[in-house]
Amino acid sequence: MDMKRFKVRRFWVSGLVLAAALALIPSSFRASRRLETATRVEGSQAETVDRELASGFHSPFVNRVVLVIQGLPPVDSPSGARALGTIVSALEDQPGVSAVASYLQLRDPIFQGKGGGTFVLIGLDANSGPVESLIPGLHQCARQLEAQFRGPYPKVKLQLTGEIPLNFDLRRVSSEDVHHGEILVIPVTLALLLLAFGSLMAALIPIAVGQLAIAVTMAIAGMLAQHFHLSILIQNLTTMLGLGLGIDYTLLMVSRFREAIAAGHDGVQAAAIAAHRAGRTLLISASTVAIGFLALLTVPISEIRSIGLAGFLVAGVSALLANTVVPILLAFLGPCINLGCLPFTPKLDARRAQSIGVRWRRWGTLIVAHPWLAIVLAGTPLLLLASQAMHMDTSLPRGDWLPAAAESVQALDTLKQMHRSGVVESMRLIVDLPSESISRSDVGWNAIRRVSERLAADPRCARVLSITTVTDGDRSYLEDVSRQTRRTLLSSDGHAALIEVMPRDSVSLRGQVDWVRQVRSIGAPALTGVPDATLLAGGIPALNADYQTIVARDMVRVTIMVVLATLLALLLGFRAVFASIKAILLNLVTVAASFGALVMVFQDGYGCRLLGVAAGTGSVFPLVPIVTFAIVFGLSMDYEVFLVARVLEARRSGFTEVEAIPEGLAQTAGLITSAAAIMIAVFIAFTLGNFLVVKMIGFTLTVAVFLDATLVRMVIGPALLRVAGDWNWWPWGLNRRRHGSIRSVTRVPE
Repeated sequence: MDMKRFKVRRFWVSGLVLAAALALIPSSFRASRRLETATRVEGSQAETVDRELASGFHSPFVNRVVLVIQGLPPVDSPSGARALGTIVSALEDQPGVSAVASYLQLRDPIFQGKGGGTFVLIGLDANSGPVESLIPGLHQCARQLEAQFRGPYPKVKLQLTGEIPLNFDLRRVSSEDVHHGEILVIPVTLALLLLAFGSLMAALIPIAVGQLAIAVTMAIAGMLAQHFHLSILIQNLTTMLGLGLGIDYTLLMVSRFREAIAAGHDGVQAAAIAAHRAGRTLLISASTVAIGFLALLTVPISEIRSIGLAGFLVAGVSALLANTVVPILLAFLGPCINLGCLPFTPKLDARRAQSIGVRWRRWGTLIVAHPWLAIVLAGTPLLLLASQAMHMDTSLPRGDWLPAAAESVQALDTLKQMHRSGVVESMRLIVDLPSESISRSDVGWNAIRRVSERLAADPRCARVLSITTVTDGDRSYLEDVSRQTRRTLLSSDGHAALIEVMPRDSVSLRGQVDWVRQVRSIGAPALTGVPDATLLAGGIPALNADYQTIVARDMVRVTIMVVLATLLALLLGFRAVFASIKAILLNLVTVAASFGALVMVFQDGYGCRLLGVAAGTGSVFPLVPIVTFAIVFGLSMDYEVFLVARVLEARRSGFTEVEAIPEGLAQTAGLITSAAAIMIAVFIAFTLGNFLVVKMIGFTLTVAVFLDATLVRMVIGPALLRVAGDWNWWPWGLNRRRHGSIRSVTRVPE
């Protein structure tokens, strides 16, 4: 191969990119260990409460887990007390445990579950490392204690639950879903690529690039996770988008290369042609995808920012690999790209290259002849589906959507049977009285007692735990309170108190969120009777409330940012106003229609059993709309860019608008449908997992890509191009140096 005919700079850049990518692969295998499952809402009250409990109270229970105990004698019996003492001693000796609270220490009936059983609160020391890393040791300790008690108590069971164990189990489920998704996707994707190319060599290249894009993105994310809080959802989204985008972009490059090979060019010439013609399209496409994800980085929620980072990285890495490594590889392969041709798929030769688009050209001619009819017939079902998005509910879904097989979920169900699940889902209120000492002032003490009594009287409350409740409201008993309890419930300076409110089991997650908002709206002065009092609400209900509030607040801003930035990228790429605006409007319709499908299937429950969901969830996770909007908007733009770029190329080569639209369809429809089929296969695989939020995202993306690649790009888009005519390319779309005509290469008699 004469490398002088290929740009030497591209060769060296490609070599450096490939070397860097291969060097990062080992780091990708360790990346998931550094990702977090906990949700962090930066600057929220819930985060502030945790920080204040750690610094102002020095509480040993800022990070805590619950050990649920069944099958032992009642804790108020001598044998039950001895067994519980053994458990507490073992836990106190466990590395990373900062404190243990049980019936033995507090003699509080809250520890006596209805129907039998008890639980132990275990505080974890965040200074000893990530608290999630302590969970395996606690699991091992629980198994050893179970084995120790198994003889005298055959039905003994010790299980961990709480926010941290639940997150730990979600990490495991997430990893399993990724593994199972890849196992399902790779064979299906290979089969689809074999059908599209008819060549094993051509089919393997996109898969290899997709896998490499995933590995590089995970490696970079793992490095960044050492300095920033990044969510485990990166793992799911990187796999999902890496396979989709990496294969899509490489598919475009390989298709262009094979066209050039079929037209008689040698490997180096064909690679140069593919890099020149497809490279710019890929950059425009990748930039529109990246823009949506960049907007997510402005949302102060760790999960959403992590998804934004994953999408931005995977889009950039996929485009980089497709524009550098792939052309060099294709140049080396040359005609060998057709190695491994299958007997039932014809080889792509010049004759087939000329005739392959005949049906799509005829379809384009039909659309051009009846554009308004096409718009009405295809647009009506889209708009009807989009109208369902009007009643989308983004509060927390109802039902048991946690993975039932996880130990932490089973333990939480046990707590519910004991009517003690409020221990996990408690609201943690910090009431600060700057001008009064709670422990020394009657005003301060009575203020905390007043708040505690008011909250305890609420029918949604199962139990209130505060410095006044543990002393039966008598400040003289404060000296009898243990140091551990005192620093848990009273700040070091004595001016702030923690009031822990445990909801009844009948109160749903949505009801807990409403309760938090109600308490915040009342305010500390009204609750305490002290004018300068302040109140902060934390705990899981408050975190959920803060999450929903921020997503609702930022959704409009993110939408505007994505739309305007994408419009700018399209204007720079196409230099045409109408074509760019049309692309934006079609994308918005696609997003709305996919949201409508999400509402009908998951929220309303039509057909949800087919996806492994027992009944309608009543709402969708607040995370789903804002994330899927950013993803769908970028992915939908891929196919628009592919199609419009080829129509514009035809116009610049001398075609009229009536001729250019069928020509663009003839050259891109097969590519778009093949790419969409692969995307759909990837996304469907992730709807089959156990992680409901990923299931919702995967379903929404599946619907969006299907609608976009069929009704939108094959019908409505070409029809709108025909209606606009030359106005599509105003003002500067056609003001470029005309390339050589492509009529002789691509046009065939019909």
